[in-house]
Amino acid sequence: MFCSNSTKLAALGLAALWLTGCGGEKPVPKKAEDAPAVKVSVIRAAQESMPDEYVATGTIKARTTATLSARVMGYIRELKPQAGDTVRAGQVVAVIDAKEIETSVRQAEAAREEARSAIPEVDNAIAAAKAQLDLAASTLKRMQSLFDQKSITPQEFDEVSARHRMAQANYEMAKAKRAQLDQKIKQAGEAVNQASVLRGYTEVTAPFTGIVIERKAESGMLAAPGMPLLVVEQAGSYRLEASVEEARLASIRPGLAVKVDLESMDHPLDARVEEIVPAMDPASRSFTVKIGVAGAGTLRSGMFGRARFPQGTKQALTIPVMALMEQGQVQRVFVVDNGIARGRLITTGARTAGRVEVLSGLQAGETIVSPAPTNLADGGKVEVRP
Repeated sequence: MFCSNSTKLAALGLAALWLTGCGGEKPVPKKAEDAPAVKVSVIRAAQESMPDEYVATGTIKARTTATLSARVMGYIRELKPQAGDTVRAGQVVAVIDAKEIETSVRQAEAAREEARSAIPEVDNAIAAAKAQLDLAASTLKRMQSLFDQKSITPQEFDEVSARHRMAQANYEMAKAKRAQLDQKIKQAGEAVNQASVLRGYTEVTAPFTGIVIERKAESGMLAAPGMPLLVVEQAGSYRLEASVEEARLASIRPGLAVKVDLESMDHPLDARVEEIVPAMDPASRSFTVKIGVAGAGTLRSGMFGRARFPQGTKQALTIPVMALMEQGQVQRVFVVDNGIARGRLITTGARTAGRVEVLSGLQAGETIVSPAPTNLADGGKVEVRP
């Protein structure tokens, strides 16, 4: 079939109109420079004096940690605290079932009562022996007078003297039995005390108020002397143990005020150096500094922290913190260049008094947007407020 050129042109025109009506053409996205200008405030990055600090990393540790262990053998009847529970000083945290110790206590108490029950009999024997001694002494005294007057024979006087000596011996023997009985009662009392002490070991108590950080046994297990049951750290008393370079030893001393930054807190903690471990680590050439951290009830052992040691002042390039935009580990600012905002990646350092140190990515004198608005895009137009 033959078609004229005019017919073909008409067909093409109709096709074009049909495509246009059906949305065949996609809208062209607007570019950042085509958007209306954003009104911003600007400042100039400048060198200024700021505190010079040395930062050392470390780990939060409890000042006092105790491992509660069994002191007698027996099955664990109760072990209630779980990891994370708070225990009070003197609270019973574990009970060990040791029937042999209970039997020993009862036997010792029975032996003591048996010894005590013999006291009246021995005292009566002493009293009787004393009475016989007194009688023999009186008789001897009378016989001595008669013997001096030659009224009795020497044999009669010797018999009276012998009876007196026998009465004296019986009295001394009765007193010796009482002394032996007293010693037996004392030994029985010591046995009772010793058995009672062992019975006290069947209850394990917390030495101080703290938090259970580890549970090392379970109910029903057979405990032996020295077997660990729980690990408790004292609540409210923590230190940051930081590893410090050998070259910084001369500038750090006990009592030095430092700042401690923790990932779990949005503000630094005031702290002081409490102890410097004199031994160096030969592998890292560093020493450990223990820093007391107070006034933070949410501290836990194992937390990561940074200690900032003051080292005087330094000149640094700084910008306001509000000019900084952070997305994860990415940090950037907007630099104004001929009315256009240019995003600039930077590396930051220390922060102080609302300003942050810029380590790289920015030069002194450059104009940056501060504060950085959320609706500003890289390459967008800006209008600087007077």
